[in-house]
Amino acid sequence: MSINRINSNSRLSAALTFGELVFLSGQVPGESRDVSGQTVEVLAKIDGLLAEAGSDKDHLLSATIYLSDIGRDFAAMNEVWSHWLSPGNAPTRTTLQAQLARPEILVEITVIAARR
Repeated sequence: MSINRINSNSRLSAALTFGELVFLSGQVPGESRDVSGQTVEVLAKIDGLLAEAGSDKDHLLSATIYLSDIGRDFAAMNEVWSHWLSPGNAPTRTTLQAQLARPEILVEITVIAARR
């Protein structure tokens, strides 16, 4: 089986496919300053990368969500996440608090999906 790397640079690939699986690197937001807006931005990036890799959110297998402040931001992120998911297609998920790459990043999400 071959590995297909998507949007690669010298440090990482934004996504890759291996057989029927799609792996995304942690996706971070752009300009939004609150966790709800940042979550919307990250999920839009995930939608785009999954489409490019031949998948979509209905084929998610697993998600890991990193929050810079889980106590403050969990409920707001979860509201956006729940609205984004299609009914009946929730993946396995882990949510944890972590020090993220830059102080303005409040959420980072990585997923694994099956190809369509």
